[in-house]
Amino acid sequence: MNFTIKSYVKECVLLAFILASTMVFSQNNKQKELETRRQELRNEIQQLNKLRADNKTKQKSQLSLVEGVNHKISVLSNLIKVTNQQANLLTREINSNQKKITDLRKELADLKDDYAAMVVKAYKSKNRQSRIMFLLSSNNFKQAYKRLQYIQQYADHQKKQGENIKAKTLELQATNTKLLNQQKEKNTLIAENRQVQKTLQADRKEHEALMQSIQKNLSTYTSQIRQKQREVNRIDAEIDKIIKAAIAKSNTKAGKSSSSKSFALTPEEKVLASNFTSNRGKLPWPVDNGYVSLGYGTQRHPIDKSLTIKSNGVRITTQKGAQVRAIFNGEVSEILKMRNVNPIVMIRHGNYLSIYKNLSKVYVKVGDKVSTKQAIGEVFTNPSNGETILSFIISKDSNTQNPASWLYKM
Repeated sequence: MNFTIKSYVKECVLLAFILASTMVFSQNNKQKELETRRQELRNEIQQLNKLRADNKTKQKSQLSLVEGVNHKISVLSNLIKVTNQQANLLTREINSNQKKITDLRKELADLKDDYAAMVVKAYKSKNRQSRIMFLLSSNNFKQAYKRLQYIQQYADHQKKQGENIKAKTLELQATNTKLLNQQKEKNTLIAENRQVQKTLQADRKEHEALMQSIQKNLSTYTSQIRQKQREVNRIDAEIDKIIKAAIAKSNTKAGKSSSSKSFALTPEEKVLASNFTSNRGKLPWPVDNGYVSLGYGTQRHPIDKSLTIKSNGVRITTQKGAQVRAIFNGEVSEILKMRNVNPIVMIRHGNYLSIYKNLSKVYVKVGDKVSTKQAIGEVFTNPSNGETILSFIISKDSNTQNPASWLYKM
């Protein structure tokens, strides 16, 4: 019965230890994830500020200014949110360590009390003659052997208690140091967050002033937005026409119906498409630096909420002279040149296509094999406002995909 109870107690203690260790490990991982995300957001804000500084001499349109401020407000808000999560997690860890310190101090005090009692008892019987007499007064050899074992065990226990006191003292010191570092880290986060909140407040005031200015002449801006959307639709319709023609051509070549809506793939193209699919969410961005100034899909326009805009891809604002990179191995299937439209490069990856719009320079030609991150051109910079924007599309056959689902941390 005693054995069963002891076993149960041991199992409970082991389970509690495992749960505590798992919780600490989980909190550490969460803290690392939050810190990584915080640094990413801070880097993005630095990029935004750099892009703004590089183009400060250019007269940007108010539409572009609103888009830029909107994005920065979003990033700043996310930074504040992530920093608050870090501070809250640190608060929980600080509270946990404060409790741990209290428990350790009590445990250390108990150990010292026990050790002091042993020292007193040992002092009273420190006389070697007392120990010998204790052994010689045994009734028989067995009792003498037991008493000898007791003396040895008592000495070992004293030594172990001393080691426990030392270990607990070191643990208490380490926990105190960790607590001080956590409190310092929390104070740093709070101070940084206050500064970010000031920046956010200033950007919101700028956004409000821009919107008030735009509202005075909203009809003109609405007309510009509609004209821009019509131009985007025209280009996207031409891209769709080219993709469908390429699909029909691949099926005719393979001896299949030209009315098929999917590419007829060779064995090599099937492998390429499979590799492309397996890299979903891990593909590199088509530019080295930048931020998404327009997301994928149908959405309300940030200036005129009555207008709906459609985006078959994403728009990435980057820096002047930015090179365009292939997001995966493939073959240049088309270089599209339209009247009053900057060059467009289309790369096939089996039955997937990556499409790069608004280039000023093109380094490749139709039929070229390209590799992941290979430079294929340069993004066009608008001389009137200094904006450098790449429009980027991913399509499976003729169906557009959300690039955010494919590119790493978009």
